Amino acid sequence: MSMQKKGLVISVSGKGGVGKTTITALTVRLLSEAKQRSLLVIDANPDSNLADVLGVPYKKTVGMRASELKKSIEKGEIPLQVTKRDLLEARVFETLVENPNFDLLVMGRSEGEGCYCLVNNLLTSIIDTLAKNYDTTLMDMEAGLEHLSRRTDRDVDIMIIVTDMSHMGIQTAKRIKELAKEVHIQFKKIYLIGNRFPPEMESMLKEEAAKIGIEYAGIIPMDDNILQYNLTGKPLLKLPEDSTALKQLKTILTDIGLLNVSS
Repeated sequence: MSMQKKGLVISVSGKGGVGKTTITALTVRLLSEAKQRSLLVIDANPDSNLADVLGVPYKKTVGMRASELKKSIEKGEIPLQVTKRDLLEARVFETLVENPNFDLLVMGRSEGEGCYCLVNNLLTSIIDTLAKNYDTTLMDMEAGLEHLSRRTDRDVDIMIIVTDMSHMGIQTAKRIKELAKEVHIQFKKIYLIGNRFPPEMESMLKEEAAKIGIEYAGIIPMDDNILQYNLTGKPLLKLPEDSTALKQLKTILTDIGLLNVSS
């Protein structure tokens, strides 16, 4: 594959508990079904729930691989002829889970104590390199603002911020936008999606989005199918076609240009 960056990098962010992972999983479903582009999905949430929601098994996380490399460095086990980057890159590629319609990389969390600065800097570069092999990279980010302060979103084209029906959700969206500006992260587009919203609350969310200066994208209604699937552990990739949440998200992604109308 060409190493030239070809496509979009999309990040899904927001306050904890608003349904970021659900929105990400449904987006994976819609993008992979459309078969418009090659897709890399990155579970960047330390809780690593996305793989479970997608029903994709994995053996190791990138965090585990990073911890292994750190221990090898400390023990002086790295061969002189092999660079730390090459070794970590090989381990990251081994962690990649390939699927027919998308590939999944589970970041997880680093294990143990001590400074991971060198390893984390190498990881950032390696993930950037990996993403260039795909037309679209979709990232499910951890809750809150920590990922922005660490500059892990610096190459994101589209930031989708998910909020629930709470003032905290809106305020988190506002702070994400403000912090991005403070640390000089430039997104091409920032969208606000309301999750588990009744239709009668839509106008209120539009007003709140306008107040904080984030483009309103739409609302996702409460969906009993999703509640049932999440409770029983069934993958959201198998959600019925007539799922209200799935249908509404398809409309939203089409409106903001992430899906062709015909898909």
